[in-house]
Amino acid sequence: MAEANESDPAAGSSPQFPRQCTDSSERSLSEEEMEKLRNDRVLVSDFKQQKFELEAQKNWDLFYKRNSTNFFKDRHWTTREFDELRACREFEAQKLVMLEAGCGVGNCIFPLLEEDLNIFIYACDFSPRAVEFVKQNSLYCPERCLAFQCDLTKDDLRATIPVESLDVATLIFVLSAIHPDKMRQALENLYKVLKPGGIVLFRDYGLYDHAMLRFKSGSKLGENFYVRQDGTRSFFFSREYLGNLFHQVGFQTLVKHMTIGSRSGAFVMDHSKQLT
Repeated sequence: MAEANESDPAAGSSPQFPRQCTDSSERSLSEEEMEKLRNDRVLVSDFKQQKFELEAQKNWDLFYKRNSTNFFKDRHWTTREFDELRACREFEAQKLVMLEAGCGVGNCIFPLLEEDLNIFIYACDFSPRAVEFVKQNSLYCPERCLAFQCDLTKDDLRATIPVESLDVATLIFVLSAIHPDKMRQALENLYKVLKPGGIVLFRDYGLYDHAMLRFKSGSKLGENFYVRQDGTRSFFFSREYLGNLFHQVGFQTLVKHMTIGSRSGAFVMDHSKQLT
């Protein structure tokens, strides 16, 4: 576990989070699974990879056109999975300011808005269609939520969100959809709008997830990076890769519990002005 340095001026006033770090464990692969991964060496052509990158937004927009608001279930587990969301207030009456990056159609934000009446949520997504679905939801209230379209890898969040104003940001099954070469830009973008001592709640695909092993030959874009039939993509994280990625930007790990080989990984990253 890592936390804000004592030299960080915000460290003394930050809320106290549960001091826990559960060692990650790796799922044992069967011989058949190991053989499948060893033999899956052929990568999608550079031409097609460039096409998938150029059409990434289009492919996600088509995904939401096909599935509307019916594909993902509402995430009522967020506060259960992340105790830190309850613990990050400095005082009981504090109004939390939060960003859900990659909000989809609002499966996370609307349960939170119903559960916590003292929270304001910024919600952004790569897909304009998804953002429209959020705005059309009967629970959407501009006084409590602001939804906007954004490419985290190039659109400056500061155009919508004041610098260092967020208490919390979430990245739930979002970073895996971004090309590995652009993940750092997305995290740097988030870093600029988080308060010193603010946190990122992260959940995503772990290395050797069953979803990774279901990809057929011809779907591999690079190491641990695959494309689905609909053109959307998914990266599968090892704990080392993920930790290094966040730390390079300036985040520190507060809480980590992750089972490699499942999608139950959960990291809580602290915004710090210094690397450790």
